[in-house]
Amino acid sequence: MGRKVKIGFIAMSGVRAHNSALTELGLTLPGFVERNKIIASLPSLGLLTLAGMTPDDFDFEYLEVPDIKALKGLPGDFDMVAISSFSAQIKEAYELADSYRAVGTKVVLGGLHVSAVPQEAAQHADSVVLGEGEPLWPMLISDLRQGRLQSIYDSRGSSFDLSDAPMPAYHLLEIDKYNRLTVQTQRGCPWRCDFCAASIRISPIYKLKPVEKVIAEIRQIKEIWPNPFIEFADDNSFVIKTHSKKLLRALVKEQIRWFTETDVSVAEDDELLNLMRESGCAQVLIGFESPSLGGLNGLEERANWKAKQFDRYSRAIARIQDHGITVNGCFILGLDGTGTESFDDVWNFVRESGLYEVQITILTPFPGTPLYDRLKKAGRLLREDAWELCTLFDVNFKPTHMSVSELESGFRDLAEKLYSADATKERKENYRQRRRNYLRRLRQTREEGAEHG
Repeated sequence: MGRKVKIGFIAMSGVRAHNSALTELGLTLPGFVERNKIIASLPSLGLLTLAGMTPDDFDFEYLEVPDIKALKGLPGDFDMVAISSFSAQIKEAYELADSYRAVGTKVVLGGLHVSAVPQEAAQHADSVVLGEGEPLWPMLISDLRQGRLQSIYDSRGSSFDLSDAPMPAYHLLEIDKYNRLTVQTQRGCPWRCDFCAASIRISPIYKLKPVEKVIAEIRQIKEIWPNPFIEFADDNSFVIKTHSKKLLRALVKEQIRWFTETDVSVAEDDELLNLMRESGCAQVLIGFESPSLGGLNGLEERANWKAKQFDRYSRAIARIQDHGITVNGCFILGLDGTGTESFDDVWNFVRESGLYEVQITILTPFPGTPLYDRLKKAGRLLREDAWELCTLFDVNFKPTHMSVSELESGFRDLAEKLYSADATKERKENYRQRRRNYLRRLRQTREEGAEHG
């Protein structure tokens, strides 16, 4: 009996700002790249999912490569490797892929970036996987057995049913390395923001994973981590409120803590907010994008939905945080129609709204997005194919109402103010005080109701 074929699932996991001044700044401001460090340290759910679909008669393991320069030789001894990477690290992924191929190891590349630029990726791989990987992996494994890997496996144009979602191979992880693990409850998004490079680019149809599947994955995680912190790896959780409430009622019984990304519409539903809190929601991340209407107009291409929510921003933050769920508000600097005033606008909005946490990024033209195509057509890209600048902190385009240097320096100055120790402490204290006041008012209302009852 021959040895088993060995597969390596390799995630490039070291995204960092390309701009050295920002990197140095991040070292002195603990909150600056906190969220992005968390993202970079999350395991690759896509690779773990494919590993979960791999038959037992293969040997396989999951590895992370933060920095290719720190490698001493090629990791592992594999017959085939499946490599996944963010755009910012894709050139390092190509370098690693080329090194594997040089020693005779088969290389498969997939993910959002590869699906956006397949011809580029194909130069560094034996096979590229385009679109959703789940419907393609069994065929690829079968072809590997027979020694006839195809150069392209393409599921674009079809849609994978999440009721058939496989169990990710969480057991492959060294659990002590992570402060949270990911579970996907849905895929896609009903909105069409021109800058978005998330799963909407491989799953244009918004779809839900059955509640039973989600709970099964959480229980699988609890086998290796009894009291986990879960990040729902969704583009926009809780779009379908009836389904969301069913999921949240099931989550209450699991006694976990969790985080997700959503939109401001959750603030309009008290029952939903109560269920979120009861089921362990610690924080939601919401893309407000701009504190001015000018920056929002046209951003969401289908119905200008973002701009229509603008008047609800402050009220939404207050309602969510009054329920004991902190809000991490995200803002994009460099949006068309905004100038140097946008830095003060963000600073003032954050302070006046009472946001608990804030994330600022620079408008980033990711491959495959309408934004990239629009800027390229207008001649506004500084460098085409400069994927190493897709960090959310680096500038690779000409803004409409300020210079590149003004955007870079304004972003840096705003980061220094927002993430200083004093500003961070003030946000947290303001949240706690407002929460105390809200609970006091709630208690008084209930007592008065009891007296009159």
